[in-house]
Amino acid sequence: MEPKVWAALQDPANRHLLDYVTEDPFGAHVFPGNVPGYGVEDFLDDLSDQLTRTNPIHLWSYIPTCAYKCRFCQYPVVLVKGGRNEEKLSQWVDWNIREAELWLRRVPELANAPVGEFNVFGGTPSLLPEKDIRRLLGFYRDNFGFTGDTTIRFEGDPSTFTPAKLEVLRELGCTKLSSGVQSFDDHVLRECGREHSSRMCVDFVRNAQAAGFDWISIDLMYGLLDQTVDSVRRDLDVVLENEVTAVVCTKLHLKSYAETRTGVAGEQPAPWQLPQYREKLVLDGHFWPELRDQYLMREVLTDGLRAAGYTEHPTMYFARDGLGPEKWKSIMVDQDKQEAEVAIGLGGSSSCRVSEAITDVNWKNYAAAVEEGRVPLGSATGFDADAREARAVKMALSTLQPVREDLHRATYGRSLHDSPWREKFASLAERGLLVVDEGGVALTEDGEVLVEAIINTEL
Repeated sequence: MEPKVWAALQDPANRHLLDYVTEDPFGAHVFPGNVPGYGVEDFLDDLSDQLTRTNPIHLWSYIPTCAYKCRFCQYPVVLVKGGRNEEKLSQWVDWNIREAELWLRRVPELANAPVGEFNVFGGTPSLLPEKDIRRLLGFYRDNFGFTGDTTIRFEGDPSTFTPAKLEVLRELGCTKLSSGVQSFDDHVLRECGREHSSRMCVDFVRNAQAAGFDWISIDLMYGLLDQTVDSVRRDLDVVLENEVTAVVCTKLHLKSYAETRTGVAGEQPAPWQLPQYREKLVLDGHFWPELRDQYLMREVLTDGLRAAGYTEHPTMYFARDGLGPEKWKSIMVDQDKQEAEVAIGLGGSSSCRVSEAITDVNWKNYAAAVEEGRVPLGSATGFDADAREARAVKMALSTLQPVREDLHRATYGRSLHDSPWREKFASLAERGLLVVDEGGVALTEDGEVLVEAIINTEL
């Protein structure tokens, strides 16, 4: 059996798209700049300027602590095991708050910029003791532009979202939860190095529903070690049986994000990123799903979720019909928004319309910067005028919504039907990946599946 997109991937005219997905880079997450050597102070100046006239922004706090490291994870994390867990967890809340104070001092406009959604991401911030959760959320609520429309989301491991912790989060105003379930197949979970079971994942969803959370989002991964199409189909069945609010579907990525700056990578590679480690697993009788099966897995999830009443917006983010897209994503990528994102914590990624920056991923360097009173940004890149326009088109396409001619012309003073877009879009349309009309451009079904490859190789 072949996935529907397979014919497009076999077209010689799309060889570069096939190469892209085969090489496995991440995409449509961080949109890197094209002006290298851009100073972090320049980024902070750009952000300050944009925040003087902003719509609601996305603000997030990154708590890098984890009880263990998954075999696929390349994000910057700090392990907290042993008898001094609480002290170590509290230290990371201390640093996060102190860093936030440095941002407020350097970019004072942040204090009044309305926050559309505030997310506490990780790592595993749900490991934090109750007193530190209260301290962290209380600080952000008191010092940033929270309004009556601000939503608060908290991320964590299924096993750490106990009923007691859920009660605390609801009391503190959290209405959204995110959890990296990854799979409901216990064998697949064990091979990933996950220390929770599929039963714990289901219990988390049901406990969160009983606690009254408005939005319960889980992450599912496909392309994992020993994973089959049937296993992914069973994952979908569990999602639908338990009426999960939202699902984020992610392909296993093993190429370092640092090579393309399309994600934030830590200093140490994940075990699965090491060729000799992967080869040994195969010699021991395991298998990696082939590209064809990976796209069949994707198709099972995409078709099944859409048929069950979920809307995909942006790419591979599904929410129940009528609930709208992921709020924190739409703030940044919707064509009529594209507001600022400010990330506070080890390895966070921040952006405004003319530049973007990544926080230092070395925890010792990060801590030293915070102790010395410096915003701990590790690097920044800028966008020249053409790149700003291209970035806006890429972001808009990643929502899978039509890119509107009137909005583009009003913002950039140039038509989507003028060069260079005319030639780029004509080529994509000729290959059946996009449709062009007077109102703008829209991806076809194959174009939606391959949108990450399109925006990172052709635009």
